Amino acid sequence: MIWVTWRQHRAQILLTAGFLAVLGALLLGSAVEARLYVAGHAPPGCPGPAVACADLEVALGRRYDAVYSVFGWMPLVLPALIGAFWGAPLLGREYERGTHRLAWTQSVPVWRWLAVKLSVLAGAVVAGGLLLSLMMSLWRPVFRAGIDSSFGNIGVFNMVGVAPAAWWLYAFALGTLAGAVFRRTLPAMALVVAGVAATMAALFGLSDHYAEPARAELTGTVVLDDVDARLVRAAWVEPSGREVADPAGSGCPLRADAGRSSRNAEAWQECLFAKGYRYAMYYHPPSRFWRFQWTEAGILLLASAAFGGLAVHRTLRRPG
Repeated sequence: MIWVTWRQHRAQILLTAGFLAVLGALLLGSAVEARLYVAGHAPPGCPGPAVACADLEVALGRRYDAVYSVFGWMPLVLPALIGAFWGAPLLGREYERGTHRLAWTQSVPVWRWLAVKLSVLAGAVVAGGLLLSLMMSLWRPVFRAGIDSSFGNIGVFNMVGVAPAAWWLYAFALGTLAGAVFRRTLPAMALVVAGVAATMAALFGLSDHYAEPARAELTGTVVLDDVDARLVRAAWVEPSGREVADPAGSGCPLRADAGRSSRNAEAWQECLFAKGYRYAMYYHPPSRFWRFQWTEAGILLLASAAFGGLAVHRTLRRPG
């Protein structure tokens, strides 16, 4: 059965392996070139968290804008592709072509056929996701040396750690269930793309509640020292201790163009701080990276197991 699984799904496996190989070469090439660029253009103390490094980081961003653009789409696109081209055809194509009648009337029982296919392909999907995570974890520090930006940036967060493997497995299981329900490949593909996008949006909103946010009261600034913290919400604290979203009665004038002029905004903030106001920020510190990784992975794994179980149940209940 393992050989049959390879023969039937070698196109998806080889294409995915080829994509990861090309992506790895692209990331390696850009990383080597970026290090050479940094070595020739970096001011003293860079790369690192120093203020003087900001110009270097901006220059790197402009220089590798195309690479960043590709990277920015991958957290959503790659799981959707895995679900559409690995999961959806697994049962949907068998039903669509009628080949399930031949495959499931041989000496191999239906449950064993399902068990081998699901376990082999799910294992390959997880391995691919972990390989992607490894490549990204090695690539990111080249551009953000001295600054851990893997937690505050949700896109990066979903591309490192165990998150890629969990998302790929979730999309694969969702596609498999969709194929079993619709018994056609294209509708199953469409459901996977919509389902992955909806799930990612839902978990993005839910992630703020994976732990109780930490609270910090700032005076003289509205920026946390920790650049990789994940901000939940912020509010002004009146001298009496009451939190308000808009300190309208403070007596500090806010010009209409303050949002477009950093100098005007800074003057308004300085006035508030001078009157005893404080700025409260609720956030998750980067030390919670693995807690959030495993929490999100656990949610996705439970959903994957449920989808896989439903797909098996539906297939065994209606094998014809």
